[in-house]
Amino acid sequence: MWNDLLIFEPIYQQRPWGGRMMQSLLGRELPADGARYGESWEICDRENEQSYTRLANGQRMSLHELWTSRREEVFGPALLDHPSTRFPLLLKILDASEVLSIQVHPPQSVAELLGSESKTEMWYVAAAKPGAKLYAGLCPGVQRDDFEQAIHEGTVAECVQELSPRVGDTLFIPSGLIHAIGAGLLIYELQENSDTTYRVFDWNRVMPDGRPRELHIAESMQSIDFSMTAPALRPAREDQPTIRCQSFEVWQRSDFRGSQLQEGQGKNLMIAVISGGLELEGQSCTAGTTALVPAAMTVERRQRFHLQPGTRWLEMRIPDATV
Repeated sequence: MWNDLLIFEPIYQQRPWGGRMMQSLLGRELPADGARYGESWEICDRENEQSYTRLANGQRMSLHELWTSRREEVFGPALLDHPSTRFPLLLKILDASEVLSIQVHPPQSVAELLGSESKTEMWYVAAAKPGAKLYAGLCPGVQRDDFEQAIHEGTVAECVQELSPRVGDTLFIPSGLIHAIGAGLLIYELQENSDTTYRVFDWNRVMPDGRPRELHIAESMQSIDFSMTAPALRPAREDQPTIRCQSFEVWQRSDFRGSQLQEGQGKNLMIAVISGGLELEGQSCTAGTTALVPAAMTVERRQRFHLQPGTRWLEMRIPDATV
């Protein structure tokens, strides 16, 4: 039963800044309603949003059921003592046809005070239109007082570092770091299993009813770490993890050398195919496919994966121990 990839049903989320790039670039069959879809929750174990897969025997199971009742077979023995009652990561695809709000996620200490959830995340740039921008970290010299004044003056964007991403770049966004995704980007986002976001600035936009979008100024000011160094974009390399932190590890791959897809029996592993395709007897993973690779999948079965020309994919996992 555990020798096949577990491919989950995507959970599409409409967003005012979304578009249809998941359909045009990844071949997704979005609802034919012309709506703006900004997010696809690919692998998700939330109380009100749950990923489902169908096993080889036809049984439909949720990610939560796999985590609670099949943890060793699917995620490996090293995670049997993991303290989380839900699968601790959330994988999304983001379609930013317009710029997102400038926002922040609270660190754990602040989240506990505010009754929310902390969130550290990373972005992988899957597609970028010419001139697309990312925003992350405060500009040099910006202090709390400067930032508070910018909030009152509507000039917060002038306080935030602007970055010019290319396809294949990654960015690590620890909790407490102010950030935003610009227009014209398709992003894979791996994060802690959290849905807490505090918007501090929305580019002075108004909603269709003429009112400004709700902001969370007090919570944002408690959450922003003004001592944090602004991050830099990092091009993916195949000889080392693209991102490694306490919550997750991420690699970009284009062949099987060192790949945990073939060498990772007994370990937890998620994959996201960015281009080309992976084939396993009876299963085809084209661009845009995400899946869990069961830890119990045998070495013999893993050696039967084949690559289409030009294939790139992400490998993502929960570390066995604290990094």
